[in-house]
Amino acid sequence: MQAEDMESSMESPNLEFEYGDTDSLAAELSELYSYTEEPEFALNRDYFEEDFRSHARGRRWTELTLEEQRSYVMRLLDALEVTDRDKRLKVARAILYLAQGVFDECDTEVDVLHWSRHNVFLLYDMGIFTALLELLSMEIDCVCSNNQACSSAVRKPAISLADSTELRVLLSIMYLMVETIRGQTEDDRPEWRTAREAFKNELGSPLYNGEPFALLLFTMVTKFCSMNAPHFPMKKVLLLLWKTILFTLGGFEELQEMKVRGRERLRLPPLTEDSIKVVRAMRAASPPASAMELIEQQQQQKRGRRSRRPLVKQDSLDTYNERDPFKNDEEEDPEDADSGIEGEVDPLDRDVIIQPPPPPPPLRPPTERVNFPKGLPWAPKVREKDIEHFLETSRNKFIGFTLGNDTDTLVGLPRPIHESVKTLKQHKYVSIAEVQIKKEDELQQCPMSLGEEEVAETPTEMLYLGMLPNLSQYVIALLKLLLAAAPTSKAKTDSINILADVLPEEMPITVLQSMKLGIDVNRHKEILVKAISALLLLLLKHFKLNHIYQFEIVSQHLVFANCIPLILKFFNQNIMSYISAKNGICVLDFAHCVVHEMPELTAESLEAGDSNQFCWRNLFSCINLLRILNKLTKWKHSRTMMLVVFKSAPILKRALKVKQAMMQLYVLKLLKIQTKYLGRQWRKSNMKTMSAIYQKVRHRLNDDWAYGNDIDARPWDFQAEECALRESIEKFNSRRYDKNRNGDFAPVDNCLQSVLGQRVELPEDFHYSYEMWLEREVFSQPIQWEGLLQQP
Repeated sequence: MQAEDMESSMESPNLEFEYGDTDSLAAELSELYSYTEEPEFALNRDYFEEDFRSHARGRRWTELTLEEQRSYVMRLLDALEVTDRDKRLKVARAILYLAQGVFDECDTEVDVLHWSRHNVFLLYDMGIFTALLELLSMEIDCVCSNNQACSSAVRKPAISLADSTELRVLLSIMYLMVETIRGQTEDDRPEWRTAREAFKNELGSPLYNGEPFALLLFTMVTKFCSMNAPHFPMKKVLLLLWKTILFTLGGFEELQEMKVRGRERLRLPPLTEDSIKVVRAMRAASPPASAMELIEQQQQQKRGRRSRRPLVKQDSLDTYNERDPFKNDEEEDPEDADSGIEGEVDPLDRDVIIQPPPPPPPLRPPTERVNFPKGLPWAPKVREKDIEHFLETSRNKFIGFTLGNDTDTLVGLPRPIHESVKTLKQHKYVSIAEVQIKKEDELQQCPMSLGEEEVAETPTEMLYLGMLPNLSQYVIALLKLLLAAAPTSKAKTDSINILADVLPEEMPITVLQSMKLGIDVNRHKEILVKAISALLLLLLKHFKLNHIYQFEIVSQHLVFANCIPLILKFFNQNIMSYISAKNGICVLDFAHCVVHEMPELTAESLEAGDSNQFCWRNLFSCINLLRILNKLTKWKHSRTMMLVVFKSAPILKRALKVKQAMMQLYVLKLLKIQTKYLGRQWRKSNMKTMSAIYQKVRHRLNDDWAYGNDIDARPWDFQAEECALRESIEKFNSRRYDKNRNGDFAPVDNCLQSVLGQRVELPEDFHYSYEMWLEREVFSQPIQWEGLLQQP
């Protein structure tokens, strides 16, 4: 592992990767299909043409007028309601061919995407999605019944692609509709923009059996993981679930806009910067050199020279290998900027190590040093509790008593403390979460005087309300799938089978077929990791913005389900190899394979893969998992200590070898929060990493992350911290969602006429047993009338 890491770090290039909600539309559509499904494209076309030939009388689909196309789609919609399962599948395949862009009538991939977009909006306008939803619900329900056709797949020892044919066709059409309508283009027609908003509201509102569409997909995930439906095509389900959440709740740019609006609504100061733009403007740093790499470099230089070099201390090597963190970007030579530890040792370093050290250069004057910093990328932040803690410490030191949460009274404190408090208040940042926690505490303390809280019926709120009863099951199911798809996982007999929708009916018999299936399986797992990581990150970010305690309950379920060690296990591999993996066959990707002639596949062409520098989906997945890990551990002392206990520092440090600024940023954040617990020796031998943290991660003005002064004062009590958080979450859920909670505080009606005049709902058979009820409940009960006259 160390040798592989050394080789990859010596060659790691700068990755021109732009992070976003999704990859390009063509890439996202191609990942819907496995290479094993490639023969089904022709099958869809044949079923469509067989039916269309009798309707069009020699004309092609692209030659029909819009009204004629609508008429034919209506005919297909009627045919979907037949009871014969095989006939219904043929009609569904014909609809899928339309959604795929009638590729047999197209000459280029651009034409396929154009007609796919046109047909998808037409299908939505004609109500195809609702009909598909009913069929999907029927397929899911029959899993729980004793239907022989549905339950046969469950009993089979080896499940293959053929067991999920109907579900795959339905889910493929729905995915194409959601993904195509979700994307906006400049030349969209006005009616398409209206349809997009209507579809978005439809998916996010509880119109499907009283719950959002996403909950139906979550149910499919839990059924699959509980082994009740092992034939469910999980890749398609997860991709559709991710894109549904992305469409209905919004992506990262929409989240930023919602955050700005939320701060305006709460009358908080505006954000000092746009985090998306700041991260995109960052440059990747050279990864830190390990001791093994430095020794190897020395040995390579020694082999090429006669002169022997004296042994050099590790500290000296770190010093010479480290660039000045204050150096201006414009002053760096572009070639030197990218060198670092890759390739050969820097010529300056070679001279210093081989020859006697030259006399030290004269010290630069202070004025020259001050002009070098270009400025840190992030504005520093300070929390209200940080100011309170600083004043409490200062008052104890200089006065001998404290004033609680008072941050305005500075009487008796020296002048430097006044200046410090002024500086801290200039950078004070109040988050939406802090306001929500404060408001929740007030509502808990004064339920009568403050009354009921007005909760906006947003898509996020409705999704949380639907997920709440089975939230732990959903989280555990997603993590089970992530574990099964992780490249570091070993196959176990009791683990879930995630390859049901990629394995063919007949296993490969030639070497070429085996290589193709191996690439397909690896690609399948990568797509699963991509969908799950993006889905979890979106849920965490939207729930946190909607209400902090909604975020906290999802986070706690993830932590209790061992999400932290799972992500660390994922990164405990040669991460450069994972990011540069070439598990793809370009000529088999949709829509290339349906437009161009299929060349003959050879073992060499399969091994070569594509020419891309990195795999977009794998780098996307790594960044998402790092962001999830950051969200779980931020401001949580006990979870930070879990990172230390699981020895995450060397794992994360290896991930710095990927020269991509955004990924490095989130790795450095995770290293920063645990630096104070790693010991002085670790900090001393990792000064380049410390410099990178200083340069790239946001500063908290009174955070002593690099020293570790409060270790003894903060014992690690995981259970107590999580129990206190769980208590706050349960109070929030009880107050906001438990309708029976306020029964004790309901007003009492003391008017006799009003009480007797209320209409009471009685069961239908009450009048049959009315006399018996009177005898048992009234006449046979002794009533002490004298007791009513006595004083209480």
